[in-house]
Amino acid sequence: MTKPRAKAPTKKRAPRAKSPVFKASARRAKPPAANASAPSAKPPATQRSTPFVALSSAQRRGLRAQAHHLEPIVQVGHAGVTDGVIAAVREALRAHELIKVRLHEPEDKKGMADALAAGAGATLCGLVGHTAILYKRHPREPKIAV
Repeated sequence: MTKPRAKAPTKKRAPRAKSPVFKASARRAKPPAANASAPSAKPPATQRSTPFVALSSAQRRGLRAQAHHLEPIVQVGHAGVTDGVIAAVREALRAHELIKVRLHEPEDKKGMADALAAGAGATLCGLVGHTAILYKRHPREPKIAV
């Protein structure tokens, strides 16, 4: 029978000094506050232009996971978001509910994705690289439970 081995004494470590980089970033000077009674000169933050279906972040994450294995159905070319592209997106959404749209060399990919979603009446679930993931519930026969 062997005797249990005693644990080696542990050394207490000295607390780590915080890096001066983090301290400097935490002490950034804030701009002077404007008069509280004066209206703000800053325009309100822009909101998504797709108020059709409000999905929570967990629902959007679940839809992005379902769309992972899908291939892009619609491709947006150099002409950008046109009426023909929006019609193709509407048709694809009617058939599939959840689609990927490939944006070819977009100048403003977030703006193009928002314009596609607003034009098709869909919800933008995510933007992965140059691929937008759009969802629109089928009005009569939904296939995807959100």
